[in-house]
Amino acid sequence: MKHLTRFTNTLMEKYLPDPYIFVAILTALVMLLGVVFTDSSPLDMVGYWGNGIWGLLAFTMQMVVVLAAGHVLANSPVFKKGLSTIASKIKTPGIAIIFVTFISLIACWINWGFGLVIGALFAKEVARHVKKVDYRLLIASAYSGMVVWHGGLAGSIPLSIATEGHPFADLMGVVPTTDTLFSVYNLFIVLVILVTLPFFNRWMMPKDEDIVEINPALLVDEKEELPTPENNFASRSERSYLITIFVGLIGLVYLINHFVTKGFVLDLNVVNTIFIVLGIIFHGTPQRFLAAAQQAIKTTTGIVFQFPFYAGIMGMMTASGLAAVFSEWFVSISNGNTFYLFTFYAAGLVNIFVPSGGGQWAVQAPIMLDAATTLGADYAKTAMAIAWGDAWTNMIQPFWALPALAIAGLKAKDIMGFCLMVLIFSGIIISIGFLFF
Repeated sequence: MKHLTRFTNTLMEKYLPDPYIFVAILTALVMLLGVVFTDSSPLDMVGYWGNGIWGLLAFTMQMVVVLAAGHVLANSPVFKKGLSTIASKIKTPGIAIIFVTFISLIACWINWGFGLVIGALFAKEVARHVKKVDYRLLIASAYSGMVVWHGGLAGSIPLSIATEGHPFADLMGVVPTTDTLFSVYNLFIVLVILVTLPFFNRWMMPKDEDIVEINPALLVDEKEELPTPENNFASRSERSYLITIFVGLIGLVYLINHFVTKGFVLDLNVVNTIFIVLGIIFHGTPQRFLAAAQQAIKTTTGIVFQFPFYAGIMGMMTASGLAAVFSEWFVSISNGNTFYLFTFYAAGLVNIFVPSGGGQWAVQAPIMLDAATTLGADYAKTAMAIAWGDAWTNMIQPFWALPALAIAGLKAKDIMGFCLMVLIFSGIIISIGFLFF
């Protein structure tokens, strides 16, 4: 394993470009594939790109809020103290890798934005306490938790189809989370990954001579620059706990009423509300909350300026019919037993070009649900196969690693060699889940 991970790390370090270069290459590749495999001309593909580039603004904003709110909550004193206490108990590099992976998996299952941030922050905290631990593997372990996010409580596809009036409600109806997130096959996949992935990551630990330890400068936290208190209404209101209590109380009452009247129904907006309200409460004063929010917004820069390019790619793949070509090819080699498995693989391929659960669902759902109707397959399981494909290839899609890398002070190529091995390992588990359950 050590020789294999050394090879994959060397491969990624030499050939994986910056995420912006990566998306530029993907854009050019999709344009070329669209011209070759569809009836579209080069000018048509450019037009599809331009028409699609602003097509996901609402979804982009939801994703930005998920990430920023998760960052704010993870940086609250309560969570930071908890992370420091746990990290101080870890004494060896092997245990460090196992704990970081496990914490990240749990956090990402709850909410992918929160998991991304808390995993990276915990890894950084562990690096303060544990010597001779490979920092690249530590951050890769933190990011590896993302592989379960779409099978968790914030999964955009299962939450979308659990919402009344979703785009495919006429065909599949409203699908409760008991048929998706809490189904036997989904729980099998999540639990097996949860139990085994921490030890798999531990297995990838490099030899002593290959270990890359953290640069001590990266362990220095940015200090919050709070304004000097003044004896006036504006300054006092910014430091008032009463405002926090008032806003927090409104939020908690709304959330309690939501769950009492609608049951345990989660969608992206409810998840965002939970994290914003808790972030406000745990930071105590508006001044501290806003300072944390200002820091959190910095981690969303890559999403804000790269997501439109992926929306443009999605526009090309949808309008040209290229996504349909990919998906229909997998459908053509499927039967009643392998349909979910090949749907998973098709989604994994499409996710490389469209790293957005909601966007990918919009692209693939019409084709895969139509095929499910023809084969008599279960709509809920088809949706979850697409969801897992979307989560799976995030391990080699540097887009979603940007926030964790920003916190860690690393580049995508530093961790992607390890993540490639996680892709292979988790792919085997997920394939078993869809093939035999």
